[in-house]
Amino acid sequence: MKYVLVSGGVISGVGKGIIASSTGLLLKTTGLTVTSIKIDPYINIDAGTMAPTEHGEVYVTDDGGEMDLDLGNYERYLLTSLTRDHNITTGKVYQDVINRERIGHYLGKTVQVVPHITDAIQEWIERVARIPVDESRAEPDVCIIELGGTVGDIESAPFIHALSQLQRKAGKGNFVQIHVSYVPVIPPGPGGEQKTKPTQRAISDVRSAGLSPDLIACRCEQPLEASTIQKIANMCSVEQHQVIAVHNVTTTYHVPLLLEKQKLINTITQMLDLTPIQPTPERIERGSRMWKDWVDLAQGQDFLHDPVTIALVGKYTSLHDAYISVSKALEHAAMFCHKKVKIIWVDSSHLEDGTAPADYHKAWHSVCTADGVLVPGGFGNRGTEGMMKAITWARTNKKPFLGVCLGMQLAVLEYCRNVVGIEDVGSEELHPAAENHAIVYMPEVDKGKLGGTMRLGKHPCIFQENTEWSRLRGMYGPSVSQIEERHRHRYEVNPAMIEQIEKAGLTFIGKDTKGERMEIVEIKDHPWFVGVQFHPEYLSRVLSPSRAFLGFFAAAAGCLDEVSKAVVQGQRSVARKQ
Repeated sequence: MKYVLVSGGVISGVGKGIIASSTGLLLKTTGLTVTSIKIDPYINIDAGTMAPTEHGEVYVTDDGGEMDLDLGNYERYLLTSLTRDHNITTGKVYQDVINRERIGHYLGKTVQVVPHITDAIQEWIERVARIPVDESRAEPDVCIIELGGTVGDIESAPFIHALSQLQRKAGKGNFVQIHVSYVPVIPPGPGGEQKTKPTQRAISDVRSAGLSPDLIACRCEQPLEASTIQKIANMCSVEQHQVIAVHNVTTTYHVPLLLEKQKLINTITQMLDLTPIQPTPERIERGSRMWKDWVDLAQGQDFLHDPVTIALVGKYTSLHDAYISVSKALEHAAMFCHKKVKIIWVDSSHLEDGTAPADYHKAWHSVCTADGVLVPGGFGNRGTEGMMKAITWARTNKKPFLGVCLGMQLAVLEYCRNVVGIEDVGSEELHPAAENHAIVYMPEVDKGKLGGTMRLGKHPCIFQENTEWSRLRGMYGPSVSQIEERHRHRYEVNPAMIEQIEKAGLTFIGKDTKGERMEIVEIKDHPWFVGVQFHPEYLSRVLSPSRAFLGFFAAAAGCLDEVSKAVVQGQRSVARKQ
């Protein structure tokens, strides 16, 4: 097994995940099979109970793992499907070791951080790195490991020790470390000086911790000057080609192109001795096509001047990472359509009565002037009345609308209130005292426990009979009767109200395999009014956009018919207009 470790120094949040994903993409385009592991040193078992405004979105895998958002980057870039075990946390490792201790696995020994915790970390990495991640079901050739946080954090110490041991165990030619640092410009601006001292200190710190970086990826606001690269190489005792400059680019999709231009793949191939690994001609050809498609889409973004505005009406808009998969899914759809997406972040609480006039009028102006309205998932009562007001506006004014998870539930609730006319209707989550609950707890949910108790992971959805008119179904083609999507919810539409709701014109075109759980809702007489209980953003990929997001975006852009035809025919994008 070959390993590429991506670690960080100086400050967090400088783009380790994008650099790790881009490195994996470059390796995959050569025909290699690539997998990824994300290490998060926090004590939580997983990200499932973390606030989106603190840690960003919770990403969900096929097997129901609730993960760090960087796992989404890996899947989107590498077109792979990872598992819950591809995200390692301090909580998971300690829980595993303690469980072993309880059953006498350590035979009465004193259980310590070294060697028991560090050995468990290595065993976890070596086991998960061999899990197949694509349709070939073959053992991966290379595993990309991202160490979260910054080297020097106290909580990272056991992982750094374990990784230094893994580095020695793997041996020369099987382990490469990329250390991501930050090169500030002082004073800020074009005339400032690029400072290398933080990077020098970061490399010194990581070496003193027991690791030895082979490549130094320098994040910077502007391209590194030749003198800066030479100084970093001299002061950190590496060759100049081992210093990789990653300056700000127009979109993160350009980062792989930036790394490829600096011949990163050649450098890693030599350091990891990848030459003996001979991918099949089919994998090489597939990788070549993948790279060509990626370059075409990434470079094509620079020439897009036809914006489509989407009002994202949510409750966590203060941190855009809380909806990162949603925004990425919109970007994927925009690239397919050769349009430019402009997301307008609307705090849903600002749409409610009693809001400060300036915030109220700004929020409603954003919703009313947008080409489409999107209401994403979330939990809790705050801002939900504002979301329903936005849904009412989109429904009555024939504006393309997409509701995801909570957004779908609120669309049903809004319809029950304003069209069906059910008195005192509400949600068990949001309106527990209401007489009629259109949204209820799923019967299997443990109400007293939050972590990992929702309906999670990939589940099938069956298109119902006589729904061939559906615009969303049209995105899959007439031969598709079943789809599979990832879920994360503990509430659902009340089955007892389905008949009454459908008679009023809101059709549940998709249900679970038993026909009891509502998955997709749609209005027939509308340009695009769709709600989905699942999270289609989790399966959206750069080269394979989510059909739900693509259809919604195309409707907002006024090109739904053209896009539907193109996607059913298997095209990567619609034809560009000359």
